[in-house]
Amino acid sequence: MSPPATRRGLLRRWLKFNLVGAMGVVVQLAALAVFVSGLGLHYLPGTALAVEAAVLHNFLWHERFTWKDRASISRGQALRRLARFNLSTGAISVGGNLLLMRLLAGALGIQYLAANLATIALLSLANFAVSHLFVFRDGQPPAKAGPPPA
Repeated sequence: MSPPATRRGLLRRWLKFNLVGAMGVVVQLAALAVFVSGLGLHYLPGTALAVEAAVLHNFLWHERFTWKDRASISRGQALRRLARFNLSTGAISVGGNLLLMRLLAGALGIQYLAANLATIALLSLANFAVSHLFVFRDGQPPAKAGPPPA
């Protein structure tokens, strides 16, 4: 693939990533509101639980939409990829959200949902890079295996 075609492909993938991320933001904010305002949890554990809900949601969409050309072909491959996703982007998301929420909502007194939106935006680029280069990296088996060689 030529460099311009590579850039276009990466841009398309980045746009898909952000579309999934936007849906994940809705999941995360809704879960956070339920955990904090509905169930009375402190905003930090509520944030951790809400982030994990969004991480699981996003993985499913990334597997079937963003990186569908690199989709797992077996349950074991999907579970290994989910583990990589959770350990990398999940760790960045949970750790980054907790740290930044402590700073923004805790120390600076920003309303917790607004602070969480800012945190999500700040962590998005790191999560895309880790997903593209590690979780759904090239060299993964294709979505559909062709017939065995003759």
